[in-house]
Amino acid sequence: MKFGFWLPIFGGWLRNVDDENMPPTFEYAKTVIQAAEQWGYDTTLIAELYLNDIKGPEQDSLEAWTTAAGLAAVTEKIEIMTAVRPGFHNPAVTAKMAANIDQISNGRFTLNIVSAWWEEEARQYGGIFTAHDERYDRTEEFIDVIQGLWKEDIFSYKGKYYDIKDAHLSPKPVQRPNPILYAGGESERGKQVITGKCDAYVMHGGTVEEIRGKIQGMKERRAESGKQPFSSFGLAAYVICRDSEEKAQEELKRITDVKESSAYAGYNDFVNKSQLEQQVKLYDYSVSNRGLRPNLIGTPEQIAERIIEFEEAGVDLLLLQFSPQLEEMERFAKQVKPLVEKKRQKTKA
Repeated sequence: MKFGFWLPIFGGWLRNVDDENMPPTFEYAKTVIQAAEQWGYDTTLIAELYLNDIKGPEQDSLEAWTTAAGLAAVTEKIEIMTAVRPGFHNPAVTAKMAANIDQISNGRFTLNIVSAWWEEEARQYGGIFTAHDERYDRTEEFIDVIQGLWKEDIFSYKGKYYDIKDAHLSPKPVQRPNPILYAGGESERGKQVITGKCDAYVMHGGTVEEIRGKIQGMKERRAESGKQPFSSFGLAAYVICRDSEEKAQEELKRITDVKESSAYAGYNDFVNKSQLEQQVKLYDYSVSNRGLRPNLIGTPEQIAERIIEFEEAGVDLLLLQFSPQLEEMERFAKQVKPLVEKKRQKTKA
């Protein structure tokens, strides 16, 4: 199991808590990622939204790609997975930027392909927002272009959305044949594109049984496509680790006390403009990316046991959220991770 975390670029993950003591600044992000390297975390995921979906559109948030480039220069080991949404990017320019950050990081840059869901954000920032399946049609061409530029010396492409003529890209990415392309999607069209074009599958939070079914389904799709198996299955999850189960449940109650605020501005678009496999209620939406559903809530022992269950279901990358980020990441690294390894060794024995 690899352990990753969402970089705190929105000021937190809790829609019902105003101040989580994790400011959306580059200095705080740098402090978090450098500490994470020391604590043995493998990956950080940098979400891409131009409006703050967690604390409200009027609140501060960091831009993903400039943040990624800055952090690539001040880290040494950790994988930097950055989201990219085709409706906001030129694919040829994106391929060039990604190759450059991969050079800066010496082969640690990867992409999370996201087809977008927030119509209001697209309106404010001039993004292209279309019907659900058409967004994935664009995504498919977008991936063709970036991969072609990474692989070919001279690349041309003629599609419905993109027209590239005799393009040169140099230097190429350090990673060959290309940086890992992660993607998540629950609709039929999304799964088709991911199966055919991407390297790894990432999932919103879910129960062990839900995730086991998703992984099995994607493995079968991949096998039927004739492609190599997915390199990784990742899962988003929010962690509440406390000395007792009672204290963990108290914290859960505190953060899910739903309050009406602009933090829920994107809720309707997320629910209605994404084709989700599980119904999302305001309780689930209290924490981003359905992070409560995996139930990594309780004592270090309880959380470690649940992680082993997810590992047995096929998850090999956890993308974790914490609040406050720095303190809870350290607690997890020092109290939970050793127990996971201990339980794994015990199971093997």
